[in-house]
Amino acid sequence: MLVCLPVGVGAVRVHAEGIRTGEARREDDVARVIVGMTSSLDGFVADQSGSASRLYPDLSALQGTTYMDAMIERTGAVLMGRRAFEMGDPDRYVGNYEFQTPIFVLTHRPPAVMPKQDERLTFTFVTDGVDSAVSRAAAAAGDKAVQVIGGASTVQQVLGAGLVDELHVDVMPVLLGAGLRLFPADSRLDGLRLEKIDLQEVGPRTSLRFRVTR
Repeated sequence: MLVCLPVGVGAVRVHAEGIRTGEARREDDVARVIVGMTSSLDGFVADQSGSASRLYPDLSALQGTTYMDAMIERTGAVLMGRRAFEMGDPDRYVGNYEFQTPIFVLTHRPPAVMPKQDERLTFTFVTDGVDSAVSRAAAAAGDKAVQVIGGASTVQQVLGAGLVDELHVDVMPVLLGAGLRLFPADSRLDGLRLEKIDLQEVGPRTSLRFRVTR
């Protein structure tokens, strides 16, 4: 089950302890926090009914590809919003979800019953804000990256807080016409500057990778 596909800002880094420093990131460093989502060509991450199914016709074909394997290898923890968490059956994440890592869910309402976990995939529900969520995920990730995987509100919060190293947008050749925008007009992200660092074509999707600066 793939929910969504693909943080310092400028010279800012988020270290495992969650402390921001002015230390410049070397080009060969692993990005500490990566934000990624799949979007339609006209900028929507879900249609008017809230479904993203038209953006993922290639789910099965992606499994075992170099593209997916590289993403899985570099990921040490996952951060997602409550909506993204609930898009699938949380009890099926163990052994089935691509990222068998600690998962941190940014939410105001933790579930009454914890979903299934094991020694590799654990759930932490963070209720005290995006800075805390990124800090805790970075600590769990160790020397690997934190992968931020939707929903759109979570992506906007992490970007807006200045906690992003890389932004990954996979564009599918689909026009949804209306629905949930990845970057709405009022998202207040106009101060971000993006430097393109990679472009891949993976089946029907065009995967764009940017370094985030301000």
